[in-house]
Order: sequence, then structure tokens, then C-alpha cells
Amino acid sequence: MPETKVSDMGQLVVIALGGNAIADREQVRAEQQEERVRRTAQAIVEIVAEGYRVCLAHGNGPQVGTIFLQQRAADSDRTPAMPLDVCGAMSQGMIGYWLQQALQESLGRRGLRMPCATVVTQTLVDPGDPAFQAPTKPIGPFYPREEAEILARESGYAFREDAGRGYRRVVPSPLPVEILELPPVRQLLEAGCLVIAAGGGGIPVLRAPGSDRCQGVEAVVDKDRAAAKLADQLEADLLLILTSVPAAAIRYGQTDQRDLGEVSSDELARYIRQGEFAPGSMLPKVEACIAFVRGRQGRRAAIATIEDAVAALHGLKGTQVQA
Repeated sequence: MPETKVSDMGQLVVIALGGNAIADREQVRAEQQEERVRRTAQAIVEIVAEGYRVCLAHGNGPQVGTIFLQQRAADSDRTPAMPLDVCGAMSQGMIGYWLQQALQESLGRRGLRMPCATVVTQTLVDPGDPAFQAPTKPIGPFYPREEAEILARESGYAFREDAGRGYRRVVPSPLPVEILELPPVRQLLEAGCLVIAAGGGGIPVLRAPGSDRCQGVEAVVDKDRAAAKLADQLEADLLLILTSVPAAAIRYGQTDQRDLGEVSSDELARYIRQGEFAPGSMLPKVEACIAFVRGRQGRRAAIATIEDAVAALHGLKGTQVQA
């Protein structure tokens, strides 16, 4: 019997869930985040009901930052704090657990029988990536300026103002080179599973030339860029980035703001050169879309809200990107 490939089993969509799909600024308790995940799961199951094969990636900025702060608060000789890469692995398991439960519940309500599985995922990065010299990726909660300055002095962490909402810790955000757990992700998809992978962009790791040993690093890979890399390696048909705004926009926040509908990758690249997209917000989403659609002919990427997810799949809502 010939080998079954993911591409032979219907259209495959890789969905990148923004942090708002799990928690907002005020939702820090576990039960609040679980309830948010349940609402998100309902939208994902609508996509499954449309007949798509689904692989989920998700953000973890608030969660991994909170875990890291909890680790430091409890730091002692008996309970030493774990490094950021281990905290990232913790967040993958936690969020994956919530998603699995919520997805199974929503699938069951629709009479759909599909197993869900989370793969704790490592993302290979380049030690020479210039991002290691210029931290930009925000993680953790927002702080008033005065509190952020105190924390910076005490910890040596870098903080940066984030979209007028306060100050957050920033860490290096290297580009993803390879999703290391691609084979098991592919096998689970081929077995008919709904797979959750590359959570929080995957755990960033380095690997010495000629060695199989990986070493985690203090960094966070952007989840949209990691989702695009995962989608490219899986040869997915569509990359769907779900976020809190209905579309990518130029002149964002101004009186003449214009949401982008159907747009080419070349047009988006021109807008990037013109500085239209915020580096810590829409820019990585747009760059992820460009990278994915340029990887192979016939691909499509979309940016939309969770509520518009199904419509975006059909090209009816959000920003629709083709090569």
C-alpha cells in the first residue's frame, strides 16, 4: 500500500492563535484562561467541520512570562528557578492541555470523533542570528514605567513600552530554522489527529554542527513565524493567523486607516519598507504570510479574527495574501 501523505487527505490548514485566544490583559487566573480557550475551541471546531485538516500553533507570551516570574519568586537553593526555555516547555504543556480538553468537548458536541494531541516542540535557531544582540520579543505582564525600571535594575532584564499599554520584558526573537518535531507532527496528522504544535513558537534550541544534542536558549521564537515555518515544512495549503483585529491595516490608528483585503506578497513587502506595520504586533504576522506564500506556488495566507475564521478560510474576510 502506498504511503499516505498529509497532502493526500484534504486541505491542511495551519492555524496560529494569538495570545488573545487564551487570555487578555485582565485574565490571569487558570479558570479564566480555560474559559477563553473553550470559546476559541468552538471556532476551531467549525473549521474542522468544514472538512479541513488542522494543525494548531499558539502564542504563550503572557503565560511563559508569568511562569518565569513565579519561578523567580520561589527561587531558593531547594527550589531553583528554571530557565526561560524550560518555562516555555511548561507553557506548551499547560496550554496544550487546555486546548485538548476544550477541543474534545467541542468536537463531541458536534458529533465529530477526532483525537487531539499536543507535541512539545523544539525550534532550531541560528546562534549567529542578530536577534540575540537586540531583544525585541515582549513576554509576561505589563508594568507601569516606574515598576519596570525597578525590575530592570534588580534583574538585568530589558523592558520596552508596548503599544501604549505599559512596559513588558523583551527577549531575543531569532528566526526559526527548522521545526525539529516535524516527523511526529506529520505522523499524527496522517493518523487523523488534530495536532497542537510549535506552541509559543516552539522552544528555541541550538545544535552544534555534527551533533544530535540540542541546548535551549534564553529567547522566544515568534509564534507566527514558527507557524509559517511549520506550515511550509508540512506543505500546508493555507496559513491562517487569528488575532484581535479584523485585518492587517495601513495607516493603523489614523483617521484614514485602511484594512487590507486581497493583497499580494509584493504589495505587503512594499508596505513593510514604508514602515506600516508595528514590529511587535502586525509585522511578524505579515512577514510570516509572505514567507509562507512565497515558499510554493498556489499557497494562501490570511489574517483575521477568531470570529471570522471560517469566512477567512473561504476568502471572504480578513487580509488574504497570495504570492
